[in-house]
Amino acid sequence: MADEQALKSEAPVNREQRWIDLCDPDEATLRAALPPGIHETAMGRILLPARPEPRPRLESQGTYIFGVLAFPAVSADGVVVFQEVDVIANLDVLVTIRKTPVGHTACEFDDTRNAALRNGSPPGLCLHMVVDEIAERFLTMVEGFDESIDELEDHVTDWPATQLRGRISKIRHDILHVRRVLAPTRDAARAVLDDRTELDGDISLFPRDVELHFADAYDKLLRATDGLDLARDLLSGVRDFHQAQVANDQNEVMKRLTVVASVLLLPTFIVGLYGQNLKGVPEFGWGHGYLWSWSVIIVTTIAQLVYFRRKRWI
Repeated sequence: MADEQALKSEAPVNREQRWIDLCDPDEATLRAALPPGIHETAMGRILLPARPEPRPRLESQGTYIFGVLAFPAVSADGVVVFQEVDVIANLDVLVTIRKTPVGHTACEFDDTRNAALRNGSPPGLCLHMVVDEIAERFLTMVEGFDESIDELEDHVTDWPATQLRGRISKIRHDILHVRRVLAPTRDAARAVLDDRTELDGDISLFPRDVELHFADAYDKLLRATDGLDLARDLLSGVRDFHQAQVANDQNEVMKRLTVVASVLLLPTFIVGLYGQNLKGVPEFGWGHGYLWSWSVIIVTTIAQLVYFRRKRWI
């Protein structure tokens, strides 16, 4: 009876050790948490500071899996940031090392981790849950892009051109920024499906049932990639419409300037004609010659305006 109680008291401790999560640890804490046999090359990579745009990957290192993942997030000031998460996984434990970007808060996935520990999930399945959480956040970010583009489409005709161009440029930059991290994340999930992450002795950290879960995460990442492509196309459509609108406005301005120049052309010609002061011009001897010149100017101007109006140029 005492032995059974001891085993029950030790079970939660062992379960907790299946997934160790560290946030910005120092070297001593990191070395104490990692399983034995970690190469110094991998250790050196883990000790590097967080990069603003990490390149995700999952690769076998003999007796363990080493990986670099990235959680997408939007900061309080609307900037897209990535929190790098380095992972070490073997058959006994998963260690995640979160690296907080400078000037930003750390991302959390406590709900995912607590669910994995509560269900007693093996390290391979825990790693899938991390990748799946990342895929869900990419999908959420793509939905945010779609909402921003819908807002642009609703206000493309009434927002100032400077504001509109600024929003288009920012969304386009964010889409490219996300795509550069999403593509290698998708490839990392694909590496599991292609059996490129087996341990020494052909031991797989990802049995068939876990691979099926990774297939679901991979599908989500594919959907996120397709969503980014669609968002980029929609944004290009908004930009093209805005540029066409600007060009049309410029054409309207040029049309009005042309009408003004044309309206002034005939009066200028008439004034120049009668301003030559040459003998032989019969109008010079008329008592109402000045009134005659004004009448010609007014009549020709009205005739031009009527003509331009019928042509819908003004």
